[in-house]
Amino acid sequence: MRQTARIAYDLLLEAARRKWFLGLFGAITVILVLLGLTLELDVVDGAIAGSKLFGQSLLRDIIPGDTALGFLYFAVANVSFYGGALFLAVACGDFATELLAPGRIEHLLSLPVSRAQLLFGTWLGVLTLAAAGTVYGSLGLSLLLGFKSGLWSFRLVEGAFIGWVGFCAIYSAMITVVFFVRSAALSSAAGVATLIVGIFSSNRETVVAAIDSNVGRWCFRALVMPFPRLSDLGLASASVAMGRAVDWHVTGRLLVACFVFSAGLLSLAVWRFERKDY
Repeated sequence: MRQTARIAYDLLLEAARRKWFLGLFGAITVILVLLGLTLELDVVDGAIAGSKLFGQSLLRDIIPGDTALGFLYFAVANVSFYGGALFLAVACGDFATELLAPGRIEHLLSLPVSRAQLLFGTWLGVLTLAAAGTVYGSLGLSLLLGFKSGLWSFRLVEGAFIGWVGFCAIYSAMITVVFFVRSAALSSAAGVATLIVGIFSSNRETVVAAIDSNVGRWCFRALVMPFPRLSDLGLASASVAMGRAVDWHVTGRLLVACFVFSAGLLSLAVWRFERKDY
C-alpha cells in the first residue's frame, strides 16, 4: 500500500511540474471570479427577490432563498457532472500513456515495486487530482453563493463527491485501454464512450422500447448491461446538492456498481500489464 501511495504522490508531483494543477485550478478560479462579478442576488428576509446574471434577469418573483439556491445547485451539479467528466476525460488521457513511455517504464520496473502497484498508484493519483478539483470548485461556489446571499449550504460539496465516484468508473476504462493500445487519444475516447454508454444504461428501458428488432434489443442490453447507470448517478448527485430527498438504498447500489465496474476493469488491466514484455 505504501508503494502504491508513493506512485500516486509521484504522479501528483509530475502534474505540479507540468503546471496541470495551475491549469485546472486556474480554469475553476476564472469561472468563480466571473460568476462573482456578474451574478447579482437581491435578498430580502432570506428570500430571493431578484437575480441577474450578465445583466439578464433570472428571477422576477420572490422565491424563498433555500428554494432558489436549491434549483441553482441542481443545475450546477448537473453541468459539473457531465462537463467535468468530459473535461477530465480529455485532460487526464496522457497520464497512463506517460507511465508506459519507452525508457520510463523500464526504469520503473527496475525499482522494488510491482506492476499492479504502478497501475493502482497511477489510478489513485489521477483520482486524487479529480477529487482536488471537485473540492475546490464545489466549495468555492458554495462560499461564493453564501457570501452573495447570506444563505449557507455545503450540500453541493456532498453531491459533487457522488459525481466523483462516477469519474472513478470512467477513468478505470481509460487506464485499461492504455494497456492494450498506448494512445492518449484513444484513452480519452474510451472515457467519453463510457460516459455515453453509462447514460444509455440509465435509460435502457426507454431505448429498448424504441428498438423494433428482438435481436437489436438483445444486443443493446448486452452492450449496456456491464456499465454503471451514470445518468442516474448524476441525478442523485444533483438531488443531494439541491437538498431533495434521495433514496440512499438505490444511490448506494449505483455507487457500488461504479466500484464493481472499476474493479473489473482494473483487474483486466493488471492481467494485461503482467503479460506485457518491456
